[in-house]
Amino acid sequence: MTTKAASAPQAGDVLELTAGEVVHGGWCVSRQDDTGWVIFVRHALPGERVLATVTQATARFARADATEILQPSADRVAPPCPYARPGGCGGCDWQHASLPAQRALKAAVIRQQLSRIGGIDTEVQVEALDGDDGGLGWRTVVSFAVGASGKAGLRKHRSHEIVEIERCLIAHELVTAADVPGKRWPGAEAAEVSVAPATGERGVLVTGPSTDRSLPEIAADSIQLVRKSGARTPVRGRSYLTQRAAGRDWRVSLGAFWQVHPGAADALASAVLAAADPRPGDTALDLYCGAGLFAGLLAEAVGPDGSVIAIEQEPSSVRDARHNLRAWPWARVQPGDVAAVLREEGLGGAAIAVLDPPRTGAARPVIDALCGRGRSQEPDSVLRRIAYVSCDPATLARDLRLLLDGGWQLAGLRGYDAFPMTHHVECVATLARD
Repeated sequence: MTTKAASAPQAGDVLELTAGEVVHGGWCVSRQDDTGWVIFVRHALPGERVLATVTQATARFARADATEILQPSADRVAPPCPYARPGGCGGCDWQHASLPAQRALKAAVIRQQLSRIGGIDTEVQVEALDGDDGGLGWRTVVSFAVGASGKAGLRKHRSHEIVEIERCLIAHELVTAADVPGKRWPGAEAAEVSVAPATGERGVLVTGPSTDRSLPEIAADSIQLVRKSGARTPVRGRSYLTQRAAGRDWRVSLGAFWQVHPGAADALASAVLAAADPRPGDTALDLYCGAGLFAGLLAEAVGPDGSVIAIEQEPSSVRDARHNLRAWPWARVQPGDVAAVLREEGLGGAAIAVLDPPRTGAARPVIDALCGRGRSQEPDSVLRRIAYVSCDPATLARDLRLLLDGGWQLAGLRGYDAFPMTHHVECVATLARD
C-alpha cells in the first residue's frame, strides 16, 4: 500500500514518485518539492512514474527501490537476468535500460560529475567495445562470495547478504563453465575466477581457511588459496594467466589488475597512445603501471634513445611488469607507492605521463608533481602531455580540476562502455600544456 507520511521517509515506506535525473552510482534522484525530501531510486529510469520502497533513510535523504513501474520510459527493457531486481544481486544497475540508453546515462553522469565537482563543461560520448554479446558475457573476472553453507553467490546491493545464483549473465563463458555457484566451497569466504579469453586459460583464487583437500573439482589451469594473512598456497598450476592485448602476450598474476572487458585493453591502449603522443627519444612515466601494458607500448614508441619509468606498488604486478617489459631494456619498473617515488625522484625529465590509478583517483602529491610542484621543481615546460585513465567520473573530475588549476588544459575526453549493464564507465582524458 502506498504511504505518504508527513514526516521524513522511513525504511519500508512505499512512495509514489517520479524519477528524475541519473546520478553517479546507478541511481535516479527524485526531489520532493512539497516536503524537501531527496530520494535516490534504483531500478528506475529518468522520467518514470514508479512506486518505490524505501530501503534506507537518513536525516538528509533516503534510498529506495522502484518495485512497480506505473509509467515506463521508452528506454525500458525487460532485464535479461532474473537476479537483476529489487532485493536481488547488486552487481548490475542498468539491465532494465537498453544499451544505447545505458551509454547515454553514463555520458550524462560523466558530464554531471565534471561540471559539479570540477567546474568543467565538456561533451563526451560513451563508446561500445568489442567483446560482449549485447552487453552480456564479457566479465572475465568474477568474485563469488561464499556463505556459511558453502554455497557461492553474489552480494545484494549495499549488503553483505549473499544471493545464491545459478549463473551470472555478464560473466564470460569461460567463467560460467567453471560453475562456481554449482559447487560447495566448505571453509571458503570467496572464490574469484579469472580467465584469459585469447588463450582459454582459467584461474581461481580461493580466500579463507579452506584446505586443498576441501576444494571441489573445478576446471582451471591454476588454483591458489589465499590465507587471511595474505599468504598464498599454490594448489595447481602456475600463478598467472596469459592475456593478449595490442598484438602481444602479457603475464598477469591471479588477483592482479587487468581490464575485465575483453575489448578494453586494446581500446584503452590505442586511446592512451593517441593521448600521450609519445615521440622517439622521449622519457615517459607510467604511473600505477599494473602489469606494464601502457609502459610496453610507450617503450616501443620512444625507442632505445628514450626511456620509460613504470611505477607500481602491488608486488605481483611489479613482477609481472618486469617480466613483460624484458624486450625493452630502456624501460624500468620502480616498485613503491607512486606519490612516495615521485616525491623522492621527481619526474625524471619526463615529457609525457600516463596514469591509471585505482577508483580512489590519484593521490594529491601525484597531481602536485604533475603540475611542477614536486620535490625536484622541474620546469613547467618539461612535461607536455598527460593521459589519464579513470574508472570513476567523480575522482576524475576532482583530479582534472586540480590539474587545470595547475596549468594544464583538457584537450580531449573519451568514454568507453567497459562495464555494460552496470553504472561503471572507463574514461581517457588528454591533458596538454597551453
